[in-house]
Amino acid sequence: MTDAPEYGFDTKQIHAGAAPDPATGARQTPIYQSTAFVFRDSEHAAKLFNLEEVGYIYSRLTNPTVSALQDRICALEGGAGAVCCSSGHAAQIMALFPLMGPGCNVVASTRLYGGTVTQLSQTIKRFGWSAKFVDFDDLDAVKAAIDDDTRAVFCESVANPGGYVTDIPAIAAISDAAQVPLIVDNTSATPYLCRPIEMGATLVVHSTTKYLTGNGTVTGGVVVDSGKFDWMATDKFPSLSQPEPAYHGLVFGEALGPMAFTFHSIAVGLRDLGMTMNPQGAHYTLMGIETLSLRMEKHVANAQKVAAWLENDPRVDYVTYAGLPSSPYYERGKKICPKGTGGLFTVALKSGYDGCVKFVDAVQLFSHVANLGDARSLVIHSASTTHRQLTSEQQEAAGASPNVVRISIGIEDADDLIADLDQALAAASA
Repeated sequence: MTDAPEYGFDTKQIHAGAAPDPATGARQTPIYQSTAFVFRDSEHAAKLFNLEEVGYIYSRLTNPTVSALQDRICALEGGAGAVCCSSGHAAQIMALFPLMGPGCNVVASTRLYGGTVTQLSQTIKRFGWSAKFVDFDDLDAVKAAIDDDTRAVFCESVANPGGYVTDIPAIAAISDAAQVPLIVDNTSATPYLCRPIEMGATLVVHSTTKYLTGNGTVTGGVVVDSGKFDWMATDKFPSLSQPEPAYHGLVFGEALGPMAFTFHSIAVGLRDLGMTMNPQGAHYTLMGIETLSLRMEKHVANAQKVAAWLENDPRVDYVTYAGLPSSPYYERGKKICPKGTGGLFTVALKSGYDGCVKFVDAVQLFSHVANLGDARSLVIHSASTTHRQLTSEQQEAAGASPNVVRISIGIEDADDLIADLDQALAAASA
């Protein structure tokens, strides 16, 4: 099913990676809540551990429920392989892990989720890695930032929190010319709205916690590999192009070709980092993905209506939704996300920082939480929460200025959402 491109998106989101359980005939993917899996015999066990045969060993590495989710997301993104892990942040480290080494850097967009900025600017230093932050609208600056030690380029398709849209084909062309992989975080857009691999991305990461699950129940992450990058072309990626001592000198790129990155992420990344997705969480996400296209259509329709109303309200300074004709990303949004630019954007209030605090305290239907991509509408003041650790310059670059609130539009009745925002704006302006 995963290798059936003749099926449409709506069919794949239900059937990809899933089949009736061979033991019981169960139609829904079972939750294989098992730590370990019995080997047929000693030879079978040896082949599994030697990567000579694909199968299940131990749930830190592989699990049937998680595998079904990996196959489904891979099919929706149009990739060669996928690896699920415990969170979106874990997915980012998993994506970088086979690529980086001490002294290496990643060139990253300034328009990223605040936690990602912190992870790339602070935490990865402990591995001896570093990040260069660049305005990805300035293509010349992106080119200039890439040097001999650059091992990846990183951006978001639709950036959190501001809803800015990245010109993925242009960034992919720069990455290709430099022979480094482009990693695109597609969390905010989902594969229903944006197809980064078709635009040249090497790897796609998601926080499956958000729109893919869609119901605010579990955390998770995934890395999808396009299978199109030649890891053997240069000596920049020794983890994939040189012998791996732990597997008797196996060269992943040579032996596994398009699946090299995926197998390395399981056999080395999950083995040693241990950032495993649990099977029950995978099950919740599998069920959520079954309605992904239906939900995203409603998210987009609601966001379009609510953003247009907010833009015309005199208490609002500006709205950053790329689906509005007034947005500088409107035309790009139609190219990168032809079905709509999602349900996430920011609103700047004329009442400033204090008004934002009053606003989030006054909402009733919206939930004040540190999450996005839920079926419920959510709101947060990024400058005092998710982006609090950043400098004022970093907050400004990320679209999280002190007078801005982030809004994640859900799938409720749009008129009800507008009524709630109206009374919250009244409280903010009082």
